[in-house]
Amino acid sequence: MKSQTFAPLIDAHIHLDQYSPDEQREMLLSFPSQHVEAMIAVSMNLPSAQTNLELAKQHPRTVYPAFGFHPEQPLPPLPEQETFFNWIEQHVGQAIAIGEVGLPYYNRQEAEQAGLSFDQSGYVDLLERFIQLAKKHNKPLVLHAVYEDANIVCDLLEQYQFRRAHFHWFKGSRQTVQRMADNGYFISFTPDIQYEEEIRELARQYPAEQVMAETDGPWPFEGPFQGRMTHPAMTRQVIQAWSEITGMGTEQATRLFYRNTKRFYGLT
Repeated sequence: MKSQTFAPLIDAHIHLDQYSPDEQREMLLSFPSQHVEAMIAVSMNLPSAQTNLELAKQHPRTVYPAFGFHPEQPLPPLPEQETFFNWIEQHVGQAIAIGEVGLPYYNRQEAEQAGLSFDQSGYVDLLERFIQLAKKHNKPLVLHAVYEDANIVCDLLEQYQFRRAHFHWFKGSRQTVQRMADNGYFISFTPDIQYEEEIRELARQYPAEQVMAETDGPWPFEGPFQGRMTHPAMTRQVIQAWSEITGMGTEQATRLFYRNTKRFYGLT
């Protein structure tokens, strides 16, 4: 009987800097036994990007940093934005991607439910500048854009003829999904693919050549992951769930996800 030979795992989206130093150390030490090869460490803001860059220097070919501003937080004043963009320009050669960037869907929903107005034009302007930056330096773009926000982002990506887009933990309409797939954009699935029907349905729809696995750690998960620290090795369960949903063998699916992630991010 032929033994299974699984490809290594790559976590396509994790907030490594949000873990404690002890958690980071324990996690990285466990990678060989867990068959984790690498992770894309996305950033929240300038201090986050600086921390991820230092972690990448300490763990080359394991930690690949992406520099960006997470949209679910107050918009920084323009001088702070300038400082951040200047810093990125100085260090962009060490970045695997620009991200996490996007639009504040959840903050906007919360404000509107509380009867407050929410002007996201400043976030759209900031995102447009990040798209321009990614295109200028030919870097992939890691996106936080769900439901109707994804259509605004698609408009901008199409305007700049930019295709190296990765929508992480995506949710949206069937029409938006089709538009993203046709444009060649990638998406990634989190551990909730095991128990969220909306995510499982997305797995049935999206082209197999444009999917990756992520944890979005340290975000905690439910179901079989309840009470556990989110670890890049959980991408193994993500791929297993995807393979069951799509009917592809787990060994073949693991190789597919590995190839897809390396191809999208240009990992050698």
